[in-house]
Amino acid sequence: MRQKSLLEPNKFYHIYTRGNNKETLFKEQGNYNFFLQLYKKHVMAYADTFAYCLLPNHVHFLVRVKDEEALKPYWISEDEAKLVSIERQLGHLLNAYAKSINHRYNRIGRLFQHRFGRKEVTSDAYFTRLVFYIHFNPQHHGLINDFKSWPHSAYHSTLSEGRTALQREEVLEWFGGKGKV
Repeated sequence: MRQKSLLEPNKFYHIYTRGNNKETLFKEQGNYNFFLQLYKKHVMAYADTFAYCLLPNHVHFLVRVKDEEALKPYWISEDEAKLVSIERQLGHLLNAYAKSINHRYNRIGRLFQHRFGRKEVTSDAYFTRLVFYIHFNPQHHGLINDFKSWPHSAYHSTLSEGRTALQREEVLEWFGGKGKV
């Protein structure tokens, strides 16, 4: 199996995964919220989230891995710290979710086809396209007629006034303000 590149501090990535054999990951509404709770627990301390979309059989996230200081919770000595592996944190997220779903629905085996895919976001144009692509995904797959009505994406949080852990202000600023999104 080909070794995937490590996720590096201060870089943007498109993170995605899907169900094994395109199996449904979210069997009921509460599963979506549970997945996001696990994401918050395992990933948000180490990555800033700009967009996400949870679909019945796959997920997408646009993240920026935080800087090295945020990734240093393990001090080996006064001068040396061990960086948190964001890959490991994403693995914890997927494993915790799979174990819970397997237990709740009396199933066995792999829930996810792969650990997760990743593509580095290397240009402003790619960042712009990716925010749209992630939010538009449910409409692209024919799940709804208007992506704005999909309840399991960052789109609503980006436009809301409520508290959010998303990098809302950066996304809105990127697109020229709330009226432009």
